[in-house]
Amino acid sequence: MGSLGAAIDSNHRRPRFLCLHGFRTSGAIMRSQVVGKWPEEVISRLDLVFPDAPFPAEGKSDVEGIFPPPYYEWFQFDKDFLEYRNLDKCFAYIEDLMIEHGPFDGLMGFSQGAILSAALVGLQARGLALTRVPKVKHLIIIGGAKFQSPAVAEKVYAAAVDCTSLHFLGDMDFLKKHGEALLESFINPYVIRHPKGHTVPRLDDKSLETMRDFLQKIENDLHREAPCNDKHEEVHLS
Repeated sequence: MGSLGAAIDSNHRRPRFLCLHGFRTSGAIMRSQVVGKWPEEVISRLDLVFPDAPFPAEGKSDVEGIFPPPYYEWFQFDKDFLEYRNLDKCFAYIEDLMIEHGPFDGLMGFSQGAILSAALVGLQARGLALTRVPKVKHLIIIGGAKFQSPAVAEKVYAAAVDCTSLHFLGDMDFLKKHGEALLESFINPYVIRHPKGHTVPRLDDKSLETMRDFLQKIENDLHREAPCNDKHEEVHLS
């Protein structure tokens, strides 16, 4: 796991995001997906940290033959996505990561990691998760969805989340309708639509314009909040 961030001048730092990878992949795989597809002008404005999920994959990964192992998963679920195992342990693990390697300004997630990222801000707002870390104020959701269990959904999506969020929705993504439903849980979300499926997409001119607007918004927010002597050091994690 490593950080792509670097120290900048004392009046400006890159927004720091904890990046949660997809089901049965890894932090290294998500890093290659994001850094390999998004332009330098975007990557250079973000401080990205890519951890592995806590549990080794319990079955075959969809990326076998495309990306090398090892593969990990954040939690386990049934075929209807209504019952979950190790969800509380997953939440605690992510909070420990945020304490050890933070503070973080936001979460970025793809697929299973996106479902988690969106849920965690809702739970944090109600005091049900991430209670030992600062408020998560920014989100990047790629191929996301909602938890389908009514018991979990009642806790997570009870009220709209006031969080600056960017959502990627793919025309061919099997989770598209679930991603559309997730938008309803956020106030004034930024949205990038792309023609691909369940993937981290490249940014075309229109998408890049939306991304620039999103980045400018969160940079402005950080600048307003930062003390004049704020300094963010480069960190590399092994």
